[in-house]
Amino acid sequence: MEHITLLLAIVIVTALVFDFTNGFHDTANAMATTISTGALKPKTAVAMSAVLNLVGAFLSVEVAKTISGGIINENGLRTEVIFAALVGAILWNLLTWLVGLPSSSSHALFGGLIGAAVMSAGWSSVNGGTVVTKVLLPAVAAPIVAGLAALLATRLTYRIGGKIRNDAQEKATAKGYRAGQIASAGLVSLAHGTNDAQKTMGIITLALVTGGVLHPGSNPPVWVIVCAGTAIALGTYLGGWRIIRTMGSGLTDLKPPQGFAAQTSAATVILASSHLGFSLSTTQSCSGAVMGAGLGRQGGVVRWSTATRMFVAWGLTLPAAGLVGAGAELLTKQGTWGVVVVAALLVVGSGAIWLVSRRKPVGHSDVAPTPEPAGVVTTAIAAVSPPLTAAQAAAQAAAQELKTTIPAPAGTTQEPARPATV
Repeated sequence: MEHITLLLAIVIVTALVFDFTNGFHDTANAMATTISTGALKPKTAVAMSAVLNLVGAFLSVEVAKTISGGIINENGLRTEVIFAALVGAILWNLLTWLVGLPSSSSHALFGGLIGAAVMSAGWSSVNGGTVVTKVLLPAVAAPIVAGLAALLATRLTYRIGGKIRNDAQEKATAKGYRAGQIASAGLVSLAHGTNDAQKTMGIITLALVTGGVLHPGSNPPVWVIVCAGTAIALGTYLGGWRIIRTMGSGLTDLKPPQGFAAQTSAATVILASSHLGFSLSTTQSCSGAVMGAGLGRQGGVVRWSTATRMFVAWGLTLPAAGLVGAGAELLTKQGTWGVVVVAALLVVGSGAIWLVSRRKPVGHSDVAPTPEPAGVVTTAIAAVSPPLTAAQAAAQAAAQELKTTIPAPAGTTQEPARPATV
């Protein structure tokens, strides 16, 4: 076994940087609906998601094996190819994060890997059958299956909820939805860690194989699993607030029953595919589930302009990341100076995107439901309560106007505000 070289160390660090961007880019998959419906506060949601992403990284290595020994032929593969692939994936992730589009980090990685491999050794270096069966077909099927499941689950949920007749039942239902959303969001986070962290494990394992540190077909070492899980957890904790805003309210307006249905459907699809070794896009699965839940509620709508932009981003991800990966590989083939140039372009490009994002920053306060002071339970009850009739609304408005126009009794004085003491 050879020792880890400087180039291999750079590739491993770059892979962990990609894993980090994957974390904050895809946080919306698990927590956008939970935040948008008020079931959890934004920072609490991303903290819980980060912990479960880390746990999920230890549950399976099937997807990692698909990437490290399935998509690309390992024999004769240069370590520089993996570095070039990661550059394409990172830049695409950052660009789509900047514009708030939930594109697929997975497909960005696959695109960069395929583009760099083809530039290095031609089309024979790519296992076309594996790409079709374990990447392209799941990419089409996953959002459709998750969307249909969420649509049916939402309709069933509202049909059951329509039988509520009194306040006690409403309160019990609201608490159930809150608990259900939190549990299903946790399940999506666990699934995301299981599926997406493994992609970085697979890339690092592939790099170790090309560097002669591991034998072909080896499973990811424990330290690789720990590093990949930690990186994606840290990225998740930062929260990709731009994409959370798009997923939570940009596609459709979700109520707690819809959020519960969407998250449960997406988690089921992701976990099942991870068990089978299908490296599907968690972003596409969750987005499909959100749209299905939006259509499942009577009167619910999907904002198709946002959805169309998202579909376009999905379609561009593989070829765009592939082109960047191929260009980066063309430079790395020139020798050491080419690797240095690619690294510099990655740093400069990432820095430029970050500076542009600071012009209009988006934080956790920009994705929280408003108004929030009423509390989670009150919000959930309001979501399942019947709307006020015209007469009730008029009476409520009149009562509010009366409260604001009756003057205070004569002779009363308002006590001046006292300074707070610590």
